[in-house]
Amino acid sequence: MYKHTRMLVYLAVLVALNIVLSRFLSARINIAGVEGIRIGLGGLPIILAGIAFGPWHGGVVGAIADIVGCIVSPMGGYAPHFTLSAYLTAFIPGAITWYVFKGQKRNWQLILAIFLGELVTNVGLVPYFLYILYGVKIQPLFIPRLCSVLIQAPFYAYCTKVILDFNLLRLTNVSGQPKR
Repeated sequence: MYKHTRMLVYLAVLVALNIVLSRFLSARINIAGVEGIRIGLGGLPIILAGIAFGPWHGGVVGAIADIVGCIVSPMGGYAPHFTLSAYLTAFIPGAITWYVFKGQKRNWQLILAIFLGELVTNVGLVPYFLYILYGVKIQPLFIPRLCSVLIQAPFYAYCTKVILDFNLLRLTNVSGQPKR
């Protein structure tokens, strides 16, 4: 029972960290009266949750963080589209790391997994949802979001690698064996 409590606490801390980093400590660029681009480290906690604890846990962290973040600091009306995007932001890198790379977390694997997840969500889905919901054109968002993902993916991968290598989440026993 202790290991489940520990994991639940870690996931809750990652939810809180995502809310603080994305809602309060990030720069927002408005396009046509709607937040078009957000610059910050808000995606790191949910991506870390997906890679460290698995895609399903990470996805739940992303969804809960989006819902609670909307309640704590609303940036407009709630749209479940963005909750799906937050879920997939954690789920895709976690699934690639856990199922395609079989849990190996080399630098290039982390960069590729995070890049693909961010490409699908931040470059693909979010601009599409902004277009559907608010009529914001996709073309002006594409290049800045792509540049952001090209910068963020290696940085997020580096931070994730450091956290996992130094065992800051205490995912292994003292002997180095994974916790079960």
